[in-house]
Amino acid sequence: MKKVALVTVNFNGTKDTLEFLETVKKLNTKDLEFKAVIVDKTPGSWIGDEIKNKPEYLDLVQAGCDKGFAGGYNLAMRYAAAWGADYIFVINNDTLIGDMDILQKMVNVLDDSEDVRVVSPKIYFAKGYEFQDKYKKNELGKVIWYAGGEFDWANVRSIHRGIDEVDTGLYKLTEKTGFISGCCFMVKRTTLEKFGYFDEDMFAYFEDNDWMQRILIGGGKLYYSGNTHIYHKVSQTMGIGSP
Repeated sequence: MKKVALVTVNFNGTKDTLEFLETVKKLNTKDLEFKAVIVDKTPGSWIGDEIKNKPEYLDLVQAGCDKGFAGGYNLAMRYAAAWGADYIFVINNDTLIGDMDILQKMVNVLDDSEDVRVVSPKIYFAKGYEFQDKYKKNELGKVIWYAGGEFDWANVRSIHRGIDEVDTGLYKLTEKTGFISGCCFMVKRTTLEKFGYFDEDMFAYFEDNDWMQRILIGGGKLYYSGNTHIYHKVSQTMGIGSP
């Protein structure tokens, strides 16, 4: 049976984490050995105090200090790898899972080829968290935040394909991509063994770009899967337009 671990990090985001966990409860884990891991790096509080009736599949890990995005998720991924996870599903705590079959779908993409190292789903803005207010009520929840991407070397930034567009089915394919956001992806444990983890000197931001480039340079492939999705409450950690 394939072992899949879902990992996330809580940083002053208990409300978001609890809402996220409500969607995790509904995941289809049939034919999978499943574990969820939360690394808590919030000073002065403990996420475990807020979780009622903690499910058996959920492990809580105290980081002890703020290790940033890179260090927090590295700790979570290493914990999952030590558990023996074949696949590690990295996802922000300020998200909501929209497709309950997402784990199987992403495992299938990774299993398609040995060279496929990382896969991301389509990511929508969660309702009310769009960058713009131009959308009709029936379009909310269908506004794209990420549908594949590339890294713009000239301007040193990542470009999200489809961002701010209402989904019309244009990005429904599963295909190679040049950039995957650290917001949500699934990776093989063997990929971590070969290419390593996030560079913790980067702390927060660009650690995902740096890591993906290592994989691409090493001959690995990044894939976007347009047939599964999550919702993202964008910029909850730093705030929109944070300096």
